[in-house]
Amino acid sequence: MSDAIGRRPVLLWFGVLGALFTVPVMTAMQHTHNLWAAFLLMVAALVIVCGYTSINVVVKSELFPAEVRALGTGLPYALTVAVFGGTADYVAFWFKSIGHQSWFPWYVTICILVSLPVHLFMGETRFSSQFDA
Repeated sequence: MSDAIGRRPVLLWFGVLGALFTVPVMTAMQHTHNLWAAFLLMVAALVIVCGYTSINVVVKSELFPAEVRALGTGLPYALTVAVFGGTADYVAFWFKSIGHQSWFPWYVTICILVSLPVHLFMGETRFSSQFDA
């Protein structure tokens, strides 16, 4: 899909839909007791997240020339995954321990919103790729 419409629109799909629907989907998932409803909510969340996960490696690779591609893609990815992904369980359990479990979807939404300006202002990498360099 990103080859047809571009990388940036797919990332915007993730940023906008993630910001709008993370809280409602995660809140509904917390309160559902129906297996099929939980399944459909999970599918909806995965459809939104695929806007990032399906193309993130390609976008990052296209941003850097071959000489620095491994460092340019690996270091920022490792740092952000360690800081946000690595601490997500701790943040969720901390919210739960202080009686505010419902704050975690907002935390996830804020993390998505932090990435949205990058997606809004980035250039379209499929036309200006460093991949061939």
